[in-house]
Amino acid sequence: MNFIKFFIPGAMATLILACEGEQKPKQLFEIELDGKTKEYKNHESVAVTIKNKKDKTIDKVSYSIDGKILELEEGKLNLDITRLGLKELKAVIEYEGNTAEISKKIKVLSSFAPEIYTYEIINEYPHDLNAFTQGLEFYNDTLYESTGSGGNASSFIRKVDFKTGQVLQQKDLAKEYFGEGITILNDKLYQLTWRKSIGFVYRLSDFKELNTFQYGKSKEGWGLCNDGKMIYKSDGTEKIWLLDPETLTEVSHIETVTNKSIFNKANELEYVDGKIYANVWQKESMMIIDAESGAIVGVINMAGLKNKVKKHENLDVLNGVAYNPTRGTFFVTGKNWDKLFEIKIKKK
Repeated sequence: MNFIKFFIPGAMATLILACEGEQKPKQLFEIELDGKTKEYKNHESVAVTIKNKKDKTIDKVSYSIDGKILELEEGKLNLDITRLGLKELKAVIEYEGNTAEISKKIKVLSSFAPEIYTYEIINEYPHDLNAFTQGLEFYNDTLYESTGSGGNASSFIRKVDFKTGQVLQQKDLAKEYFGEGITILNDKLYQLTWRKSIGFVYRLSDFKELNTFQYGKSKEGWGLCNDGKMIYKSDGTEKIWLLDPETLTEVSHIETVTNKSIFNKANELEYVDGKIYANVWQKESMMIIDAESGAIVGVINMAGLKNKVKKHENLDVLNGVAYNPTRGTFFVTGKNWDKLFEIKIKKK
């Protein structure tokens, strides 16, 4: 009996100690930020504390986002990060010979508002009224175009004389595929399809299919562009994915943000000098996105262009943007528009 009387309290104490040892970090600590909000601006200094739920002796705390250690000065974090958007703020806590890691989801937005731009029409050229434009790109001063399916017509990729609208070369997709954005890199043309989660790689010279690739975490296929090294892919969400051009795997992503919110309307894409120019889905406007941070640095008001094209029952929205480096101008059109516009973009 005496053994049992002593054994039970001892066993309970052991059990309690074991439970304490198994406590998860979030049961011990919590990150608390100034104002208890979850939205902050990049480069903002934010007061931060660790809520010590079990009164542990804390020896050291370090904070990071995307693996980058953030500076902590007088109890304030400097939110100086490269890529903006929805982030995980991590805290590594050293206490009583142990280490715990906890995190908190926050939004890091741009530190400045987008600038407003407008356009000036330089030239107008004929465009196939039956082309449901989804992708547009210049390569060696020649225009390439990708379309989605319209009515009974198949999606296609084509090579076009932009001055006359003459089709120089064309390849139709199988009926089950709805064509989307294209980009050209290292003499290969890459094309997305919309909801089939498959992309195609063609030899540029004759449109011979070389390969296909599957999407990863991205939801759909919308727009494509490249910076000479990486391919950028929009999917209808706030994310623009970076693809390795050799493996076509999604290696990382940026998120499109303003100083007020995370934005999810990027459609057709074009890369120029560190910026991504993106049609805004269903809007007469384009975004200028910093390709490194995701910050929307400018908005281009494209209103009025649709009024200059032929009116018909299949007329649809502005879509398609291509930069001609030889001429230093942008070319834009829309779905089933009979005109291709050469424009200059200028600050309003």
